[in-house]
Amino acid sequence: MTTDNASDRELVLTRVIDVPADKLFKCWTTAELLPKWFCPPPWVVSHAEMDVRTGGNSVITLKGPNGEEVVNPGVYLEVVENRRIVFTDAFTSTWVPSQKPFMVGIVEFEDLGDGTTRYTATARHWTVEDRQTHEAMGFKEGWGIAADQMTAVAKTL
Repeated sequence: MTTDNASDRELVLTRVIDVPADKLFKCWTTAELLPKWFCPPPWVVSHAEMDVRTGGNSVITLKGPNGEEVVNPGVYLEVVENRRIVFTDAFTSTWVPSQKPFMVGIVEFEDLGDGTTRYTATARHWTVEDRQTHEAMGFKEGWGIAADQMTAVAKTL
């Protein structure tokens, strides 16, 4: 049996955030909170449907400054309250394959015991080319801005 090292297809953002894990988890799992933090301006979340449970579906629609819309359907592969969320666009709804899977997202919340959380967001891609595309789209900057916005929202909860 061989194992495949996915590191050449991963992008990772890690931060220690001065907010408890349960509040960050709530930001990721509450549809009403998503528009407040999920994407960097001038893009906005114009619609969010989320059935946050293992096997549940989501549809998150992003709207750009020129009226462009990007609809992101997906499925939650694993949900562990206040600890971990794994989702993918490989399915458009529960076990219905998408035409072109792009990534698996893994979001982890590690409670550091002092009201802070180690937040790790990983985008695992099917191909090196997909990882390079995501990197060129501004993964580090965009997901970093989203993490800052999420932190600000979580501090109000």
